[in-house]
Amino acid sequence: MSDREVMEGSTRFFIEEHDENSSFPPGSGSVSFNNRIRLNRDSTNYLLRQLDVSSYFDAMAASGVRGLRVAHECNIPVTINDYSPEAAALIRKNAALYPDNDITVTEEDCRAVMLRQRFDVVDLDPFGTPAPFVDIAATSARHYLFVTATDTAPLCGAHLKAGIRRYGARPMNNEYHSEVGLRLLLGFVVRETVKYDRGIEPLFCFAREHFVRLHLRMTNGAGRGDKALKNIGYIHQGPACPWRMTETAFLPSVQECPECGAKMSRIGPLWVGPINNHEILSQLAADLDADGMGESVLARLVTLLDEELPTPAFYNYHRLAKHWRISPSPADDVIAAIRDAGYQASRTHYDGRGIKTDAPLHVLRDAITTRG
Repeated sequence: MSDREVMEGSTRFFIEEHDENSSFPPGSGSVSFNNRIRLNRDSTNYLLRQLDVSSYFDAMAASGVRGLRVAHECNIPVTINDYSPEAAALIRKNAALYPDNDITVTEEDCRAVMLRQRFDVVDLDPFGTPAPFVDIAATSARHYLFVTATDTAPLCGAHLKAGIRRYGARPMNNEYHSEVGLRLLLGFVVRETVKYDRGIEPLFCFAREHFVRLHLRMTNGAGRGDKALKNIGYIHQGPACPWRMTETAFLPSVQECPECGAKMSRIGPLWVGPINNHEILSQLAADLDADGMGESVLARLVTLLDEELPTPAFYNYHRLAKHWRISPSPADDVIAAIRDAGYQASRTHYDGRGIKTDAPLHVLRDAITTRG
């Protein structure tokens, strides 16, 4: 296949021509490139501006665009790796466009590179699941670990058995499955990390379309690992009603639904703590605004994440209305009514109809039927 030159951010590079008539154009050539995941790469570059980083590892790079952008736009020394000879050749071609940047290209199994070398940042962006690579990445990442997962069907419970095998946890394909997927992946990373007496702190994490993205700070010491484990728990979901509750525990209890009396289904283990650092989000928002990007998709995402409550398991209020056979009010009216009743409420980035709240169901029902 021939190559064509494209531009992303301020970085130009070559990609293979792909078959736009294919069911999955990014994977129709020998070296994949997914333009739909650009927001993922943009978010990382803006975050790296806020961090003190002197080395970055792009573990499974394909065309190398992620690492190239980090080198060119953030001026960080990078190592860009891919096991495929075709991908490595394209990465070298792209790296040659930037002779003034510190770019090292390797052509190995990324686990071999991570086994012998440590980096300030390790970035895992595989085609599919990152699960086989997190263990060794947790030892190679000196300060930060970034992880993308595109196997959302196993993570979110649509492929239940695959999700259990890969992540050692039980997902659920429900109306808040996107949040389950993010928190389940985050919980998996914690369990892989604490084995080495290390912990993690979420900085900037989100789910969008067909991927989940985690930006995590690595912490050192058994105490930090224990602290991270205190954010591991379960969501208990009523099997036939909207009731759910969160339990912080490494081993779950058996719960009965107070609404319908049935034994509740357990989702997890997963991360039940906050998924974002608000100081980081404020810095990102200011940086985006200074760049004239204050109305961009990324800026809107950052604002939404900053306003989002840290509680797990949002409600799709239209589904609640359907369950109760009532006509829903507009989302802003529902949120205002919940707050007027003395509870917290916010929108969520996972779902345009999603509401996060600590209110009990009867307050939610009253709020949904309230007209502003």
